[in-house]
Amino acid sequence: MEMPVFNCKNADDVLKAVKDYKISFIHFWFIDILGTLKSFQITPNELEAAFEEGMGFDGSSILGFTRIEESDMVAFPDPSTFQLAAWRPSDRPVARMFCDIKNPDGTPFAGDPRHVLKTQLEKAAAKGYTMYVGPELEFFIFASPTDPTIMDVGGYFDAPPLDLGNDIRRDIIFNLDRMGIAVEYSHHEVAPSQHEIDLRYQEALRMADIAVTYKVIVKETARKHGVYATFMPKPLFGENGSGMHVHQSLFKNGRNAFFDAGESHNLSKECKSYIAGLLRHAPEFVAITNPLVNSYKRLVPGYEAPVYIAWANRNRSALIRVPMYKPGKEAATRIELRCPDPTCNPYLAFAVMLGCGLKGIDEGYELSTPVEDNIFKMTEDEMLKRGISAVPGSLNEAVANLEKSAVLKEILGEHMHREYVKAKKAEWDEFRMHVSAYEIEKYLPTT
Repeated sequence: MEMPVFNCKNADDVLKAVKDYKISFIHFWFIDILGTLKSFQITPNELEAAFEEGMGFDGSSILGFTRIEESDMVAFPDPSTFQLAAWRPSDRPVARMFCDIKNPDGTPFAGDPRHVLKTQLEKAAAKGYTMYVGPELEFFIFASPTDPTIMDVGGYFDAPPLDLGNDIRRDIIFNLDRMGIAVEYSHHEVAPSQHEIDLRYQEALRMADIAVTYKVIVKETARKHGVYATFMPKPLFGENGSGMHVHQSLFKNGRNAFFDAGESHNLSKECKSYIAGLLRHAPEFVAITNPLVNSYKRLVPGYEAPVYIAWANRNRSALIRVPMYKPGKEAATRIELRCPDPTCNPYLAFAVMLGCGLKGIDEGYELSTPVEDNIFKMTEDEMLKRGISAVPGSLNEAVANLEKSAVLKEILGEHMHREYVKAKKAEWDEFRMHVSAYEIEKYLPTT
């Protein structure tokens, strides 16, 4: 039986689909502050009550949620996210829905990443804007979680036999399609055993849900092929890392608010101020978009990763690029933030991008001159003269910037800001106390 794609509007639509397709279990999904997927399953008999009353759980057991003395949380399923799980057997269908997390009194929980993004989208909507995003999530395929042996030696856009992941990518795309997720194209990336599948742009909340689903499908499909897919930013020394370039635009009254044929580069004043907002606050938000110790092994010069705070039309060494594939076409006008990596929490990542961009628009930030020269080849003096600085070089530096940022605290909310900083400080402490193989090899023989 061909897997249907659902377009449920309300609880009644979901209840009918569950009955008609004899669905055996429904997975309730949500994510913690770091982006880790959490899930529990219910039977169809419990579904109607779940829509009406939610499903309670212990929030104190979820990272960054609540303290043990105030631990009760309630998950309410979002019927618009109902789809069958494409990676599960079709003879006993299983579905999934994303949840909004609420307090027992019915108010939104401040530590729910989905709520944080919704809050920023509501602020944008009050100004007439709708945010659209199109992320490019790169990943590696290795032999196993403990064995980073590459599976091929292909490079950018290579075809078989150099690209040995073609069949896996094909099956990933089939599974995405079964869940109504549109793919623009896929290809082998620059590094050996590295791949990319580009998703067609969507409204930001839907795309955050899609990004979480995409990662599950990539990993489950690879597992069924007997290999392991990872979104780790920099798993291989000396090779390019995996990024999550995020194409984004704002629409207003059905028109692209980033486009203005009468302005330079066809970019509206709103778009220029939005870019300026991202550039000004990039040092404060990279702890969100690049959340791991390992993230900063990718953000170094020489491996195509954008580390310099500048913007350009075609220059991929800049933090923000304005793609020129269809110059002058209104619908295609967008900006591309190139620093994020695919381990970020997509709800928080999209929220801070939008929040900082709106800050630029609200405050009328002036946009700097585009940098079309290769920044990687500039000397420090040249960069200093042109006012080009770099993003933080470590998670520790990035978290310090986030902690003192009033703008990011406002965007994330006090609870999320505090708990995220706390979690990342703990991660850094864990890292700095670890004795690595590098240290043993370098220092043990000579001390």
